[in-house]
Amino acid sequence: MSEQNHVIHKDGQVSTDKVDNVIEKIAPEEREQILQNFDAFKEYLGKRIAMGESIGLSEEQMAKIAEKVADHLAANEEPRNREEKLLQELWNVGKEDERHMLAHMLVRLAQSSH
Repeated sequence: MSEQNHVIHKDGQVSTDKVDNVIEKIAPEEREQILQNFDAFKEYLGKRIAMGESIGLSEEQMAKIAEKVADHLAANEEPRNREEKLLQELWNVGKEDERHMLAHMLVRLAQSSH
């Protein structure tokens, strides 16, 4: 897959506008496995955060990606468990700055669980 299809480029640049396309490329059965239980979701997110850290992404860059992922999930996926339902409700009532802060908290949550 060419670099133009990735959210994170080799030079460390982040293309958050590609998040939706990348998520849609995850096979439906894999997406279901990730979203079915909250621990699996945190583990998946934790691996992606660790990967981002290993290539030098800042917490701010990762939070911006997390925001785009959360926007996508809130708009396109039904919550599979209580934790996801709570996150979706918080996301939907949050203002832009509150959503950004929640994205930071999700990054830290994933860091602490990985």
